[in-house]
Amino acid sequence: MHGWIIIDKPLGLGSTQAVAAVKRNLRSAGFGKVKVGHGGTLDPLATGVLPIALGEATKLCGRMLDASKTYDFTICFGTETSGLDAEGEVVATSDVRPTLEQVQQALVQFTGPIEQIPPAYSAIKIDGKRAYDLARAGEVVEMKSRGVTIYALSVQQPDALPRSDALLGSITLTADVSKGTYIRSLARDIAYALGTVGHVSMLRRVRAGPFALNGAISLDKLNAFGQGAAQEDIILPIEAGLVDIPALDLSPEQARAIQQGRVLTGIAMKDGLHWARDADLRPIALVENIGGALKTVRGFNLTP
Repeated sequence: MHGWIIIDKPLGLGSTQAVAAVKRNLRSAGFGKVKVGHGGTLDPLATGVLPIALGEATKLCGRMLDASKTYDFTICFGTETSGLDAEGEVVATSDVRPTLEQVQQALVQFTGPIEQIPPAYSAIKIDGKRAYDLARAGEVVEMKSRGVTIYALSVQQPDALPRSDALLGSITLTADVSKGTYIRSLARDIAYALGTVGHVSMLRRVRAGPFALNGAISLDKLNAFGQGAAQEDIILPIEAGLVDIPALDLSPEQARAIQQGRVLTGIAMKDGLHWARDADLRPIALVENIGGALKTVRGFNLTP
């Protein structure tokens, strides 16, 4: 059992709970013990795309963590909370409300490489402890600024909003971001730039690396699979997590060399990551070409 199950994670469910649900349903479906891991934590208060890797696909979880992601999120203006989301105590308020025109102007400064300070309520480790554990214990948490990239940032359905000079209580944005980006911090900083405060009242991940919502399944569909429904459209092949990089077809001799961890030379190809496949189109390794030397990054043990 190797591949991916892409969950449309519902509100209130943690990522580890989603992994447990996948394990439980795989057992119920008769697949026995399968190695399972997720490709990027999604907060319980967030919904959307949660890639869950099975078997040899778990070797790609690290790559999935590094992938860019796209979110829809709503900033509620006038109130900042301790967690920068709908939970937590109110820590600041403001009577200032921005207009659509002001929001659109402010978004320009948050597009491209930016510096942001992660929320105190985050999974970042400080001296070996999770920041959210320290914050919940009442300790003052000093979060360090980090560099991230906002590839695109826009107002969702601006034509459906009030006229450009009307005051807005909230606004929904879409952001395409690099790894390590905290949407809650982005929302906080956008509100600050508009002379007010705010928090995230809705957060939905619509894409994680090569996976999008149109390939995600509900928990109901996952549970139906566990109760005997067809596997079709539930488990995606391992190569579904590799479609954003080129495939490399190898001869039987080249495939054996890669599987043995040897370096290949003399293949005319561009530098960078590729996924190598054998004559049966079976993925055998994630490989990287650097200056004409093709090396194995991660091998896949997919027996025929």
